[in-house]
Amino acid sequence: MELWLDLAAREQPDAPAVNGITYAALSAQADAWALELLDKGVRPGGRVAIGFGGVDFARILHALPRVGAVLVPINTRLTRREREAFLASAQPTLVLDSPLEDREREVDPGYRGQLLSRADPGSVFAVVHTSGTTGQPKPVELSYGNFEASALASAEQLGVEPDDRWLCCMPLFHVGGLSILTRSAINRTEAVIHERFDTEKVLRALEEEGITLISLVATQLRRLLDAGLEAPPDLRAALIGGGPVPADLLKRAEQVAVPVVPTYGLTETCSQVWTGRPLPGAEIVNGRGGELLIRGPMVAPKALAEDGWLHTGDRGRIDEDGTLTVQGRIADTIVTGGENVAAAEVEEVLISHPLVDDVAVVGRPDPEWGEAVTAFVVGSADPDDLRAHARERLAGYKLPRQINRIDQIPRNAAGKIQRGRLPE
Repeated sequence: MELWLDLAAREQPDAPAVNGITYAALSAQADAWALELLDKGVRPGGRVAIGFGGVDFARILHALPRVGAVLVPINTRLTRREREAFLASAQPTLVLDSPLEDREREVDPGYRGQLLSRADPGSVFAVVHTSGTTGQPKPVELSYGNFEASALASAEQLGVEPDDRWLCCMPLFHVGGLSILTRSAINRTEAVIHERFDTEKVLRALEEEGITLISLVATQLRRLLDAGLEAPPDLRAALIGGGPVPADLLKRAEQVAVPVVPTYGLTETCSQVWTGRPLPGAEIVNGRGGELLIRGPMVAPKALAEDGWLHTGDRGRIDEDGTLTVQGRIADTIVTGGENVAAAEVEEVLISHPLVDDVAVVGRPDPEWGEAVTAFVVGSADPDDLRAHARERLAGYKLPRQINRIDQIPRNAAGKIQRGRLPE
C-alpha cells in the first residue's frame, strides 16, 4: 500500500493535516526527519521508541514508515523504574525523548531514493502497550492493515466531511490518541492535538474552533459539562469510551445537545470497534461467562486465540438490536456471598449521586462473605445518603458494605481506574 501521508499530500496538498499544517508541508517535514533517522542508523524493521508528544509526534509517526521502522510510543508518565522496565521489554533500536532538529532539511534527489513510499499491509506499523489496569502493560503489534481497516470502518460508521477536525486531547502513547492521527491521515482530514486535557482549552475549542469530532473518557465529558458545555456548534459526535459510561452522564449530555456516541475498543482492536453498533467488518459475540469476543481486520493478528477470536477479558451483553452493554473487566468481578457483582455497575450507580465527583469499587477480603463490596468516593456525599441512594437502585448484595472518602481516584493516562493503587 502507498504510505498514507504520501497519498494525502499528492491528492490534497493544501488541506490541513495536523494543527493547521498542510499535508504537503507535513510530508516534507516527514521526509527531512526520515533522513535524520537514516543518519542515526535506523533501518527497516528497527523499532524506535518515542518519548514526546504534540505535533512533533505526528511528524515522527509519518517519518518512520519512510525508513521502514516501527513506532514504539513511550508512556511519558512512567516513573524512572517503570520506564527502564518498559525499555528493557521493548528493546528499541533507538530511543528519542525529544524531537529531531532539522524538519526543514532539503531532501536531495539522490537521497530521496533511500526513502520508502510503500508498506506491506501485514507489516508492523506500531507496537502499542496496553494501559495495564490489571497488571503490567503488554505490547501489542498493530499492522498497517489493522490501522487502515480501523480508519475506513470508522469513516463508514461516522461519515467523513471535508472540513472534519478531530480533537485529540488523549495521550498519543495510547491507541485512543494515536489512532486519531492515523485515522485522520487515512481519511485525509485534520487532527487537532492538545498535549494534555485542559477543560477550559477543550471547551473553547469546541465552542469556537470548528471541532467536528472528539474522543473523550467519561470523566473528561463530566468536567466539560460541569464547565458549561452546551450545544457545541460544529460537533457531529463525541465518542465516549475508555470504560463503562454512566447512564446519568449520557442523559446530561443529551439534555444540553452534546451529540455523545458511546464507543468501545481496545489496544488490540486499534481503538474503537463498536460505536453505537459494531464497526463494519467487526464481529462481537458473547463467549463463555459473558466474555466479549471480537474478530475482524482491525484486530492485531497475534492477539487472536487458537479459536480465531480476541478474548477481551471484558464482560458484556449484546442485545438483539446490536446494543452493547459493557459490564466491566471480568477480573473486576466481586464474588460476595456466592453472588457475582460487577464493580462497574456499582460505580455507575454511585457516580449518579449529585455530590459524588468520582468513585471506584473493589472487593476486599471478608471472613463472612468472602469479599465485601467496598467503595472509594471523591466528593461530599454523606455515606448514609449514598447508601440510601444505592439501595433504591441495586440489589442488597451489591450494596457497598464500606464507603471510604478519599481525595483522588488513581487513574492511568487513559482515564481507567488503577484498582491496585487504592488504599487497603
